[in-house]
Amino acid sequence: MTAIKHALQRDIFTPNDERLLSIVNVCKAGKKKKNCFLCATVTTERPVQVKVVKVKKSDKGDFYKRQIAWALRDLAVVDAKDAIKENPEFDLHFEKIYKWVASSTAEKNAFISCIWKLNQRYLRKKIDFVNVSSQLLEESVPSGENQSVTGGDEEVVDEYQELNAREEQDIEIMMEGCEYAISNAEAFAEKLSRELQVLDGANIQSIMASEKQVNILMKLLDEALKEVDQIELKLSSYEEMLQSVKEQMDQISESNHLIHLSNTNNVKLLSEIEFLVNHMDLAKGHIKALQEGDLASSRGIEACTNAADALLQCMSVALRPGHDMLLAVKQQQQRFSDLRELFARRLASHLNNVFVQQGHDQSSTLAQHSVELTLPNHHPFHRDLLRYAKLMEWLKSTDYGKYEGLTKNYMDYLSRLYEREIKDFFEVAKIKMTGTTKESKKFATLPRKESAVKQETESLHGSSGKLTGSTSSLNKLSVQSSGNRRSQSSSLLDMGNMSASDLDVADRTKFDKIFEQVLSELEPLCLAEQDFISKFFKLQQHQSMPGTMAEAEDLDGGTLSRQHNCGTPLPVSSEKDMIRQMMIKIFRCIEPELNNLIALGDKIDSFNSLYMLVKMSHHVWTAQNVDPASFLSTTLGNVLVTVKRNFDKCISNQIRQMEEVKISKKSKVGILPFVAEFEEFAGLAESIFKNAERRGDLDKAYTKLIRGVFVNVEKVANESQKTPRDVVMMENFHHIFATLSRLKISCLEAEKKEAKQKYTDHLQSYVIYSLGQPLEKLNHFFEGVEARVAQGIREEEVSYQLAFNKQELRKVIKEYPGKEVKKGLDNLYKKVDKHLCEEENLLQVVWHSMQDEFIRQYKHFEGLIARCYPGSGVTMEFTIQDILDYCSSIAQSH
Repeated sequence: MTAIKHALQRDIFTPNDERLLSIVNVCKAGKKKKNCFLCATVTTERPVQVKVVKVKKSDKGDFYKRQIAWALRDLAVVDAKDAIKENPEFDLHFEKIYKWVASSTAEKNAFISCIWKLNQRYLRKKIDFVNVSSQLLEESVPSGENQSVTGGDEEVVDEYQELNAREEQDIEIMMEGCEYAISNAEAFAEKLSRELQVLDGANIQSIMASEKQVNILMKLLDEALKEVDQIELKLSSYEEMLQSVKEQMDQISESNHLIHLSNTNNVKLLSEIEFLVNHMDLAKGHIKALQEGDLASSRGIEACTNAADALLQCMSVALRPGHDMLLAVKQQQQRFSDLRELFARRLASHLNNVFVQQGHDQSSTLAQHSVELTLPNHHPFHRDLLRYAKLMEWLKSTDYGKYEGLTKNYMDYLSRLYEREIKDFFEVAKIKMTGTTKESKKFATLPRKESAVKQETESLHGSSGKLTGSTSSLNKLSVQSSGNRRSQSSSLLDMGNMSASDLDVADRTKFDKIFEQVLSELEPLCLAEQDFISKFFKLQQHQSMPGTMAEAEDLDGGTLSRQHNCGTPLPVSSEKDMIRQMMIKIFRCIEPELNNLIALGDKIDSFNSLYMLVKMSHHVWTAQNVDPASFLSTTLGNVLVTVKRNFDKCISNQIRQMEEVKISKKSKVGILPFVAEFEEFAGLAESIFKNAERRGDLDKAYTKLIRGVFVNVEKVANESQKTPRDVVMMENFHHIFATLSRLKISCLEAEKKEAKQKYTDHLQSYVIYSLGQPLEKLNHFFEGVEARVAQGIREEEVSYQLAFNKQELRKVIKEYPGKEVKKGLDNLYKKVDKHLCEEENLLQVVWHSMQDEFIRQYKHFEGLIARCYPGSGVTMEFTIQDILDYCSSIAQSH
């Protein structure tokens, strides 16, 4: 076991700076016996750490390896199982219970004894030893006081202690001096014994020589003690003398402390007084300005502004604890409150007078704007009032009730003023639009209820056809010839249904300029007023949700920020709402007046809705770029909805009129009225919507209109009795294709191709149908020949059929000599001329197509004769050149 202990110390614990104190060979209880060693170790460095280490022999060799280590402080219980009988089993209670069986009881007892000693020496926490013999523990107790816990790491628990490096070096030097030490150990031992005796003798002689010195030292100590006694007596006398001095110094120190305390209090009191005087003292000049300052002059306004700021600073000073209990402070605060109340009343009264005076002064200048289409400029008024902006900010923070009252009064006075100005402005605009005098237009500017406006709008755009009497009369007018339409379409209310040649382009241009002038005048007016309100009333302009007129009505009832007490500023969101509500209240007449103007423009000419849609969209887009939530952007957006609704009604009315068109049974159809009107509408719309923001609305309208045109052209063609269906389809779709090709409308490319296809198909159909007439018998003969071939008869055998022999063929050909063919073509030309209209000028196109089709039929007949009657020598009575000459002469003669 000693050899194993040395090996473990050398191989495992020495590299880790640990010292092995005890070892026990164990195996786990109740399992297959696998031996291992439990080692009790301590570290060589401080602080000392005590561990229990499990060491196991490696399976691959004869060396040992460290398997697991527990700190001794984690050991709670050591259970020896039996304190009386010898039993090798024992338990160690760490985080769990480990059951061990030692190889012998002696090893177990030695290991437990070592654990008990380490516990007593290094651990504050005492381990609980159970079933351990008290005799075993008593044997482990140190015998003397000098071997207590203070011994440190030098105490040797075991009899063996390893030599350190110095000891090994000394032994080697000694052995080198005695060469025979190894060969003759007895001689070496005797030599060491003799040297030891020599050293002992030298030590005894040294001790005896030092006895005299000790006696001398003892005498010196006695003399020193006597000197100490004398010094103590002198110190006692000195202490008695200084006792009275100490008492006097204590009194002086206490007096100095009281003086210092008094000075400190005086300094603090002076600081408090200076603080109150510096922060709560208002200059006499400021007091005089607040009481009697001139609020009309610029110098007086500046003096009042400075005095108000100074008063606000005095009232806003943060008092220290206890200041509010001083009588002088209370009196000063009351004086400040009285000054604030007095100046707030003076300021509110003066500003109310300014608002009233502005209404009177501005009303006197309305006459000069009654003729011109301009709105009065409020910039001078705003400039004068902005001098009071800082005072309004002071009033807002000190007396919110009066600030709120001023806000309401401003809205009341300015709303009445703007209402007069805007109504007169719109009156001038209506007069310029209609070209009538002011007296004759009074009926147009009378205030009307919303229901009356709605009823009038329905009468203008309703589905009952009340625009100019009955719908049938309009439809009759629309299907007449272009000359008749020009003579019968001069009524003002029928201008929306007239063709482009009947409309007065100058009037539309004039309306466009007037409408643009109205919007251009309103826009800077609203923006200037909103900017002034923000600056004068100190409200922040930021984005907010659009409001309604109902919110503005709350202002009349005094609900403007009713939840806020006097002197409490509004949050940012409430300030944004306040600007919006003030603008709605001041300019509440703009939206109704714009709607009335739009209704009048739509009544004059329904196509005016195109101009209004473009202009209004542009101004809405501009206003939203500046501030999407401003009053101007919201109001123009609402009006834009009305304009868009009128535009949609204009499109719907045109589609309805297409559906209600009735054609004459006695005259040829020609180009249908709604086809010509679509051309007019598209040309006008393209010129108006060039580079417009709402191009998408026009594209949707185009799609609806062109679908209506296509459907109703086919409907009219099916109902036509005088003009063949193919002619109606061909002429109108040719006109549509020409219009779309000229205007190059990108969203109608598919419809343009469709119109071209329909035109081509019906042209071909009409040509084929018409060419069946001139050579009718010849057509029937060759149709019979083709029928026989289709039944399976060979082409060269057709001539043997009785009904289709050569004689029958010659007989049929003789019936169509050149003269007869020319006569038939001449009659065909006259018939086509009767079918086609002059407006579209398709006669030569159709005649050329018929010529080509006739030549194609001629070549077809010639081919059948060559295949079915080979070598017969039968030919037509005329040639292709004859056909070309006939067609050319007929076209020239007509």
